[in-house]
Amino acid sequence: MTHSPMNRREFVKKSAVTGAAVAAAGAVGPGTAEAAENGHSGKAPRTWSFSILGTTDLHSHVFDWDYYADAPYKDKKGNSVGVARVATLIKQQREAKGEHRVLLVDAGDIIQGTSLAYYFARVDPITGTDGESGPKHPMAVAMNHMRYDAAALGNHEFNYGIDTLRKFEDQCDFPLLGANALHATSLRPAFQPYTVKRIKVPGAPDIKVGILGLTNPGIAIWDKDNVGGKLVFPGLVEQAKKYVPRLRALGCDVVFLTDHSGLDGSSSWGDALPYIENASNLVAEQVPGIDAILVGHTHVEVPSYTVKNEETGEDVLLSEPYCWGYRLSVFDFELELHHGQWKVTSKKAQTLNPNGVDEDPEIKKLLEADHELVVKYVNTPVGTCTTDLSAAESCWKDVPIMDFIHKVQTETVKAGLSAADAALPLISVAAPFSRTADIPQGNVTIRDIAGLYIYDNTLYGKKLTGAQLKDYLEYAAKYYHQVPAGTQVDTETLTNANSFWDYMYDTAAGVDYDIDIAQPEGSRIKNLSYGGAPVADDQVFVVAVNNYRANGGSGYPHIATAEIAYSSTNEIRQLMIDYVTAKKSLDPADFAVTNWKLTQAGTPVF
Repeated sequence: MTHSPMNRREFVKKSAVTGAAVAAAGAVGPGTAEAAENGHSGKAPRTWSFSILGTTDLHSHVFDWDYYADAPYKDKKGNSVGVARVATLIKQQREAKGEHRVLLVDAGDIIQGTSLAYYFARVDPITGTDGESGPKHPMAVAMNHMRYDAAALGNHEFNYGIDTLRKFEDQCDFPLLGANALHATSLRPAFQPYTVKRIKVPGAPDIKVGILGLTNPGIAIWDKDNVGGKLVFPGLVEQAKKYVPRLRALGCDVVFLTDHSGLDGSSSWGDALPYIENASNLVAEQVPGIDAILVGHTHVEVPSYTVKNEETGEDVLLSEPYCWGYRLSVFDFELELHHGQWKVTSKKAQTLNPNGVDEDPEIKKLLEADHELVVKYVNTPVGTCTTDLSAAESCWKDVPIMDFIHKVQTETVKAGLSAADAALPLISVAAPFSRTADIPQGNVTIRDIAGLYIYDNTLYGKKLTGAQLKDYLEYAAKYYHQVPAGTQVDTETLTNANSFWDYMYDTAAGVDYDIDIAQPEGSRIKNLSYGGAPVADDQVFVVAVNNYRANGGSGYPHIATAEIAYSSTNEIRQLMIDYVTAKKSLDPADFAVTNWKLTQAGTPVF
């Protein structure tokens, strides 16, 4: 039996319908401990209930605040962000169900993603500077206060290097779990694989809950610079087959997995790795003995989803609570005692929305000062801009704000090339990470630039031939849906074909080309030229590219194995900040060049 992958839109639609059927928050049904105790006065209870609450992909969102907008977070769906609000929901769950009946787990991507995360990794790092000890990470403070029982390692935990991750681990009062994060030489666990928690039952045996943590194999690609030669990341299915039987052998009544891995069996890296990126459904299907899985990584809401194990026929319950603190997953378990052994008799899951509760006042008290430090930092002026630069149309037009990124990348790589490589043509590729990014006319602050380049990527220069470059751009062009000639182009439905998200789509500067969206995928790049002449297949280019893409992120052809001409540990965002600081003025006249466009059968679309 194999699991048929479904596309993300179908998957979210199906899972939302499934989740709609679950009970309301805090509901206590028949067979709960309260009923058992009332019905068995003076006797050992025969039934018991408990819950596991789950978060994922918090990405250092503590408060309901948008550091790029310098304002409370706001989106069209009315979501709130931050663990401060989620903490209030968790308090309500503990009050409704009993403190001793609730476990709290996270599925990873904790210490990267906001200006607050960057501040405590680079500006005032938790690892310390000049022999001085560093501050405590705000996410460690918040999560310790919330009394997490365990968290899985996310791939973004490795973005700032292993030393930063280890320091964060030291600051946490709960284990960071990663059963498939191994030392490269010994292949022994580099992090704690699992933890066992006990649910106390008066007059009866404890309920033993084994929590196994699994992270994403893609770390080997995406953070190759930080983990290469140090750590390896085998597949989730492979490691779950090793550890789930071990947890059962330890007498665990319930086996719960927290996976930093999505649900649809897909991978973004083609055949670059032998392991699946989004494998939680495969783990549920192929590894017997699992009761439920908290899912992360893909930033979708899946209230409740069931996968049947192919060996036992048992249902495995899965839930994914979106990201950033948008939702809280709630797993409710009912158990019965049979011959001294607890057995799960029912389980259900749902997601709760924290946007209707207040932020936890104790977390606000603990971390308000840290938050204000970051607000002050991101509002630091670094220069001025001669005109407003918007990214609103960056996904279908060559706009000046993207040329700013290309300018910084090409200048930086050019300055670091050897004499021989400096003679080669130099181009740049970069993705439109945020359609809402805007650098205003007038004063430019750190947050204006951070809002444009939201990831902590570093910079590479890699060599591609003309033929390879064309393949690269053809791969990028699958981002667009095919729109036949004579058909009106609607920008609302034009992009993100093939589940190819904005951060995966690279535009190029330094070469001229057209993308003919009337053509099928693989034959869309037209009129590719450099310096007014057609690009030859054997012509060699140096390509300025971020480390995520250079190491194989998003599955682009050729780039991961291409020869390195330049590399740096400096973040591209900081290079952009330094550029404006040095120039004092950001003027598109210095960098804006229209070198690519969309066409339909040769006719420009815009």
